[in-house]
Amino acid sequence: MSPQIAGLLQLIALIAALALAYRPLGDYMARVYSSEKHYTPEKWIYKVIGANPAAEMRWPAYLRGVLAFSAVSVLFLYLMQRVQGSLPGSLGFSSIDPDQAFNTAASFVANTNWQSYYGEQAMGHVVQTGGLAVQNFLSAAVGMAVAVALVRGFARSRTGELGNFWADLVRGTVRILVPISVIGAIVLVACGAIQNFSGIHQVGQFMGGTQEWNGGAVASQEAIKELGTNGGGYFNANSAHPFENPNPLSNLFEIFLILLIPFALTRTFGRMVGSLKQGYAILGAMAVIWIGFTALMMWTEFAHRGPAFEIAGGAMEGKETRFGIAGSSLFAVSTTLTSTGAVNSFHSSYTGFGGGITMLGMQLGEIAPGGVGSGLYGMLIMAIIAVFIAGLMVGRTPEYLGKKIGTRQIKFAACYILITPALVLGFTAVAMALPTPGDSMTNSGAHGFSEILYAYTSGANNNGSAFAGLNADTQWFNSTIGIAMLLGRFLPMVFVLALAGSLAEQKPVPETAGTLRTDKPLYAGLLVGTILIITGLTYFPALALGPLAEGLAS
Repeated sequence: MSPQIAGLLQLIALIAALALAYRPLGDYMARVYSSEKHYTPEKWIYKVIGANPAAEMRWPAYLRGVLAFSAVSVLFLYLMQRVQGSLPGSLGFSSIDPDQAFNTAASFVANTNWQSYYGEQAMGHVVQTGGLAVQNFLSAAVGMAVAVALVRGFARSRTGELGNFWADLVRGTVRILVPISVIGAIVLVACGAIQNFSGIHQVGQFMGGTQEWNGGAVASQEAIKELGTNGGGYFNANSAHPFENPNPLSNLFEIFLILLIPFALTRTFGRMVGSLKQGYAILGAMAVIWIGFTALMMWTEFAHRGPAFEIAGGAMEGKETRFGIAGSSLFAVSTTLTSTGAVNSFHSSYTGFGGGITMLGMQLGEIAPGGVGSGLYGMLIMAIIAVFIAGLMVGRTPEYLGKKIGTRQIKFAACYILITPALVLGFTAVAMALPTPGDSMTNSGAHGFSEILYAYTSGANNNGSAFAGLNADTQWFNSTIGIAMLLGRFLPMVFVLALAGSLAEQKPVPETAGTLRTDKPLYAGLLVGTILIITGLTYFPALALGPLAEGLAS
């Protein structure tokens, strides 16, 4: 069987698995967030944190809950790292330096999981399991809560109430993320991933010296790392490490976990707004982009140009032989079109165009299907922009799901889509202009520029993957990428929740013969075109200086 056919079969199997899970999971999540019943463990949690889950919140109160909880989480995780040397189960590792502790705390709370350290050489069991893994659950639950609040903004009318943040946070964690992660961890252990709390031990000789590895609760962290679109690896090699991702079966299962909730949330959206066709339209736009990027990536990496590629069967540099080009390309596209950031190959070693595809996937806003929660609310923002453009074209007041998109709503949407590009391009420009940050680049020219552009693209878009050639463990990059991660995560949430509140206050607008049908393929095509045009106009000059220049020169 040729590698191309094997890759196509993997893609078909993945799509089939996602299709089978789409309806039951999407409907289940809609019931979770619409239920008025509270389970006993949830009541215990509410009592401990002093929350009243029945109290409805307007958008400012909901936002305060999101920001306060996240701020406390950053502080808690920062302190854990700073005192690691005094904690049991630290494996003898010292406490983390202040700038790196800040970067890591901001990263995991922002659902980015950018790592400027070697996981197996820096973090002990307590920090890994009690700190980082916990934030993998909580940061994902926060994203889902904000997405559900926006959906309620469309579904409700003549009220500014968006639900209760604490109830949404707890339910998302207890009823959705934990059960699926338990099942996922069992599957990964069966595939060969490790799950223990062993210490550091010598495993053999390597290039004249000894080689040592420590164990850890890897399978359980790997499950929520992918399911919650987090991406932070227990080991520096991330999902290229055999302890995390042992074989092609585990590789395909991890991609399935990455895409599972983001795609299924479109069904949840359709169910909660009372129109499954609206969910299918959003799903269709996401699927077109994801499949298109996957096909383009596989074509680019399989292309035979030169004797080295002919012998290897394609661009095999930086890829694991147990996954091959197809498995690596599928993983790379899925992890950068979501906010996962996990890697099973080094994106820096991809062809010039291949590296550009991973970068462009993040620059789209990671909305196809995007991160857990963030992908849905990002796509809904783009849906509002697309409706607005369509309204301008035909001279009608734009409407979406029975809500008028007026000046206030379009300002919130515009601010949302401008924040991340401003962070990415601004920090990249400053880093390239200053003399010191450039010293961290392994390569010069277009590829060196791509290393820095990729780093800030990954940080501000809350992805977390790296181009592998950049030494990001410096005070400059730890501080600036940490700031980019926090601003890129929480500033957009301000405008999402403000938009949700403004929509919930409106009364429904009756549908007329002139109303744009947003549940049809024509609108889904308009949505895809809007996304590509906005991203192209924003990032094309920067991409032309990096991956495009490198690809055309090769």
